[in-house]
Amino acid sequence: MLRPLAAAVSRNPRAVLLAALLFVVLSAVLGSGAADRLRAGQGTENPSAPSALAADVLEEHFPAGSPNFVLLAHAPDGVNDRKAARTGLRLADRLAHEGAVSGVVSYWQSGSDALKSTDGRYALIAAHIDGDEAAVGRAAKRLAETYRGPHDGLTVRAGGTGEILNTVETTIAEDLVRSELLALPITLLVLVLVFRSAVSALLPLAVGIVAITGTNMVLWVIAGYTDVSVFAQSLTTALGLGLAIDYALLMLRRFRDELAAGRPVPEAVRIMLGTAGRTVIFSALTVSVALAALLLFPLFFLRSFAYAGMSVVLIAAAAALVVLPALLSVLGHRVDALDPVRPLRRLLGRDRAGTAQGGSRAWSRLTRTVTGRGAPVFAAGSLALLVLLGLPFLRAEFGMADDRQLPAGAEPRTVQEIIRERFDGSETAVVDVLVTGVRAGESGEAVAAYATKVSALGDVAEVRTPAGVFADGRRTEPRTPVDALRESGEVAWIQVVPVRGVETVSPRSQQLVRDIREIRTAPGVQARPAGQAAALVDTQDSITGRLGWALALVVVTTLLLVFLLTGSVLIPFQAVALNALSLTAMFGAVVWVFQDGRLSGLLGFTPTGFVDTTVPVLMFCLAFGLSMDYGVFLLARMKEERDRGAGDRAAVERGLRRTGGIVTAAALILAVVLVAIGWSRITNTMVLGTGVALAVVMDATLVRCLLVPSVMALGGRATWWAPAGLRRLHARFGLSEAGAGADTEAGPDRSGQDDRSGPDDPADPADRTRGEQGGTRTWAEV
Repeated sequence: MLRPLAAAVSRNPRAVLLAALLFVVLSAVLGSGAADRLRAGQGTENPSAPSALAADVLEEHFPAGSPNFVLLAHAPDGVNDRKAARTGLRLADRLAHEGAVSGVVSYWQSGSDALKSTDGRYALIAAHIDGDEAAVGRAAKRLAETYRGPHDGLTVRAGGTGEILNTVETTIAEDLVRSELLALPITLLVLVLVFRSAVSALLPLAVGIVAITGTNMVLWVIAGYTDVSVFAQSLTTALGLGLAIDYALLMLRRFRDELAAGRPVPEAVRIMLGTAGRTVIFSALTVSVALAALLLFPLFFLRSFAYAGMSVVLIAAAAALVVLPALLSVLGHRVDALDPVRPLRRLLGRDRAGTAQGGSRAWSRLTRTVTGRGAPVFAAGSLALLVLLGLPFLRAEFGMADDRQLPAGAEPRTVQEIIRERFDGSETAVVDVLVTGVRAGESGEAVAAYATKVSALGDVAEVRTPAGVFADGRRTEPRTPVDALRESGEVAWIQVVPVRGVETVSPRSQQLVRDIREIRTAPGVQARPAGQAAALVDTQDSITGRLGWALALVVVTTLLLVFLLTGSVLIPFQAVALNALSLTAMFGAVVWVFQDGRLSGLLGFTPTGFVDTTVPVLMFCLAFGLSMDYGVFLLARMKEERDRGAGDRAAVERGLRRTGGIVTAAALILAVVLVAIGWSRITNTMVLGTGVALAVVMDATLVRCLLVPSVMALGGRATWWAPAGLRRLHARFGLSEAGAGADTEAGPDRSGQDDRSGPDDPADPADRTRGEQGGTRTWAEV
């Protein structure tokens, strides 16, 4: 399948590189505008949920009811001071006449104690800005610059959802630049140490540049048609660099091995694509499938990561299969040029061959130990450790990210902190309730009766009906669910203000929404809560309802792909189970560190006592895909060795020995990139980056080096078993790499389970050839 590609690239490598350069330039030009199209909003609400439909009706008929812009006024002499009150009334009136503002309520206008702090030194001016999220953000930024600061007896700070989103967007953009400046030099240094060649070290970065710029262009296009979260850009950088390096490491290692075996450059390119190239294709498919599961959820936050993740994976794979072979065709043997650590190695009296051979022997000793008599101990011990690390996740609490994901000292966060600590009821934690179906002439009594029941609930400080009840026109043919709500009769709006201490998206606010929904209304009357707490409850229901389908998609597709890769019935189930176990440490750490607040001082975040509802789903899909990426690397080489005659246990040993260094180096580099992304001032980005980095490290060390080989050794020949019908199916459609240069490897050797050929075993002429020529293995094997 890949031979025509290898031939085309070898014949016209410079034309391929020119086309790639034009693609990068075009992508850079178009992709530079992607950030302007991305949304800073959370995107964690289901647009078809009851809370969202109720919010649409309230937005249309009561636009001033849900404040999204807040001015917090501080008066040293108290907000009731005559001078402060006069200034507050003037600011509220001025704000009400702003073109983007549809309604304003302030303490000095309403006299509501909920708008005044308990010490009497702070008061709120709450406003509603019309328009979509982008329009709200632009207006909030302009209004904040206009009103913040001293005003004749008052000092004003700006907050609200509009300003929170603006700060999130600005902070993410700054953190992304900082993470790239941190990750790139560290990555380059590690690559130089791995390859011992500055030329080879630059090649993965070239693939990464193609992947990142290409994905930014794709996001620019997609954002023109649908909502895409600004958070997705962080994933673009992390996966673009990480996967480009993974794929380049695998292919470069194979290319250099074939050159060392005496193959001419075109033949080395062909064999590289026929072996490592096929592995890259399977790897990209497994990662893409895991990320595609995010498309099943109705939240544009999760969908955004699917758009970015699938794009960067497929573009990185395409660049590795097309651009990298073209570069190697031009460079040829110069791929090993410019070794910056050669003087140090000479000073220490160590040469390439000695180091490489030592690394190979180290992996051989490890694999023989793990797959030998101690296999049950390694398997049981690894499983026990992973389960133990994952236990904290059993007490996970779920919520929605709020202002506390912003860095300490950010003005919108400071405003919310003062509201939480000094106000009896929080205006920003209000639960709006849309009441529909009340009959004309009875609306006032019905709403009053319902409001009385709501006010009797615990955690309720006040129930308001600020806009009363109004009649809406009827339509004969409703076109949308919102139209259906409008046609159900008269519509009323009430506000439920929680008591002090009930945070906007806390478990208590969620329970309050559930309690409101359980209150029985008059026949034909329906009450639909809206607001952030109600949206969170509906989001959790949406995720729970579709989680099974997403897991089924990931599991079934992964089983199929791994079967096509290995031809085994047991290995696909084993791969899925062990990959899932490799994620337990990540989920346990999320609860132990971020929910419970341990290491909060070191990492610089504020614990909230819960985990963002959408983050575990995103982390699972991303980390599972990356784990399968390394699993495919390992299984593909084991299958290749078995196809070329190695015994069942010898195939496991040789596969790990020849990919262990690659997987370890790739995981180290990807972890560096993810930690750099996780070194963010936005808590959700920090959770995602550090959590997935931990999962990658655990998978590449504990799982790939200990758990997988020990379990496969325990399975023995049964590990590779498949019934006759499936064997025929695999023979027709599956992966077989034996024809892509089999003559460079060992001959048939299926003599038994105890084949333990080492790096210098005469039964493995590829190793012998490499040892004779020297300098052909890399530091990645150490």
